[in-house]
Amino acid sequence: MNSFSFGQYYPSDSIIHKMDPRAKILISLVYMVAVFFVVSYVGYAFTLLALLAVTIIAKVPFKVVLKSVKGILFILVFTALLNVLFYKQGKVLVSFWKITITLGGIDYAIKMILRLGLLVMGTSMLTFTTSATELTDGLESLLKPLSYIKVPVHDIAIIMSIALRFIPSLTEETQKIMQAQKARGANIDTGNFFQRVKAMIPILIPLFVSAFRRADELANALDARCYNASPKRTKMKVLKMTVKDLVALALVAAFITLICLDKYLVPGGMGLDIYIVEFIKGLSL
Repeated sequence: MNSFSFGQYYPSDSIIHKMDPRAKILISLVYMVAVFFVVSYVGYAFTLLALLAVTIIAKVPFKVVLKSVKGILFILVFTALLNVLFYKQGKVLVSFWKITITLGGIDYAIKMILRLGLLVMGTSMLTFTTSATELTDGLESLLKPLSYIKVPVHDIAIIMSIALRFIPSLTEETQKIMQAQKARGANIDTGNFFQRVKAMIPILIPLFVSAFRRADELANALDARCYNASPKRTKMKVLKMTVKDLVALALVAAFITLICLDKYLVPGGMGLDIYIVEFIKGLSL
C-alpha cells in the first residue's frame, strides 16, 4: 500500500504544473494512443526518454513515478507469463510437455511489460501535475460540446475528479485499517492464498463503511454550500491557452509522428529494430 501513488497530486512550481489542464489532458490521451503504436525497442527507449524529460521539467522525482508501476506489478508479471507460455511464434528455446517457450514469446512479453509500465507512468503524470479542481475544469471544458445534446457534462467531470481524489484517501484508509487489525492480532501477511483472502474480510468491511461515510459527508458538504444550485456556475480561475500550451501540443504531435514513422517505416511492423540489427551485423563483418 505504501507503493501506491496513482491519483496523488505532487505540488511543485514547474512549467508543466502551470499549464492549462485541457492541454495536459489532451497530451495524456495522445500519449496513451502513441504507446500502443510503439513496436520496436528504439520506440520504447525514445518514449522512456520523453517521459524522463517530462518528469525533470515537472520537478517530480522519478522514484515517485515508479511507485505507480509497483501497484500493477502483479499484472505485469501475470501478463508476461501468459505471453511467454502461450505465444508460439519465433524460434523454439524450451519445449517440455505442453509448454513451449519461444524467442518471439519472450520478445512480446518484454514489449508488453514496457508498454504497460510506460502507459501507467505517463498517465500518472497527469494527476501528479494537475490538482483535482483543475482536472474538473479541464474535463468540463473539453466535454462542453456534449452539453448541447443534454449530456450532464459538469456532473460527469466532478464525478471523475472525486473518483481520482478518493484513490489516495482510500489507500491511506486501507493502510490504517490493516495496521489496526494487525495490532489486534490479525494474521494478514502469512498463510496460503485462501487464508489471506479470508483475512481481508475484516479489512474490506470497515473500508466500505468508511468510504460510504466519506461519500455521505462530501454530499452533505456540497449541499450545505448550495453546490450546483445555479445552472451557470462561475469559476474563480478562467482557463486560457497560452504559448507554452501550444508549444507542448506541437511537441506531442511531433512525438506521435516519430512513433508512427517507427511503426510504418519497415513493412511487417518491425520498426527501427531491423536497422539496428543490420548495423550490428555490418560491424561484425
